[in-house]
Amino acid sequence: MIRIIIHGCNGKMGKVVAKLAAESHDFKIVAGVDKNTSPLDFPVYSDLKDVKEEADVVIDFSYHEAVPNLVKAALQKKLPVVIATTGLSEEELKVIGEASKEIPIFKSANMSLGVNILINLVKEAAKILQQDFDIEIIEKHHNMKKDAPSGTALMIADSINQVLNDKKEYVYGRHTKTDQRKPNELGIHAVRGGTIVGEHQVIFAGHDEVITISHSAQSREIFGYGALQAAKFIINQKPGLYTMEDLVKKG
Repeated sequence: MIRIIIHGCNGKMGKVVAKLAAESHDFKIVAGVDKNTSPLDFPVYSDLKDVKEEADVVIDFSYHEAVPNLVKAALQKKLPVVIATTGLSEEELKVIGEASKEIPIFKSANMSLGVNILINLVKEAAKILQQDFDIEIIEKHHNMKKDAPSGTALMIADSINQVLNDKKEYVYGRHTKTDQRKPNELGIHAVRGGTIVGEHQVIFAGHDEVITISHSAQSREIFGYGALQAAKFIINQKPGLYTMEDLVKKG
């Protein structure tokens, strides 16, 4: 049984992970960390460094500003970490990168297997269609989401740019644009409203035809399930930085 500490345990996703783990024979939540230390079915601490329970891995669904302290504490405890928090700054990513030299860290802006399959499809489409098709990304989320565009939209954009040798220039919305669209632009647009769990569309617009590749999340459980699978994967890895692509390849 894999022993887990949930970082951000009193948040929406933290509670989803706890619920899914409780329904499984493979996982046990031994402790949680949250600024809200309201008790759950396990001890809750305000800082990972204060956790007394033995664990195999930390799953993080928190806020980007909390990640550096999490990583530093995990480093001290020599604990693998699954980071599902989005909106990370360059400085925060640097902290993660440095820590991954000593502990295994799994980081993904989206823990859904389906989204990561979408990314693989989009990369193949971009390679084939790059000369004659404009590419735009539209992401939709609930009205409580703080960061925009979503980490997943940026992950999709980066994957496209990677296969196109960084030819694309990101354009965030077009409300200030008064000139014609340039061929090297990649538009990224955010919608916030209601209780939308998460939708991502990648549009390839050519002459007289449009190809749309999309993914729609029906519940948060897909992200919780993905995080648990990532936890199962990362505890057997050497120090390094891993992504969903590594998990998908391993099958």
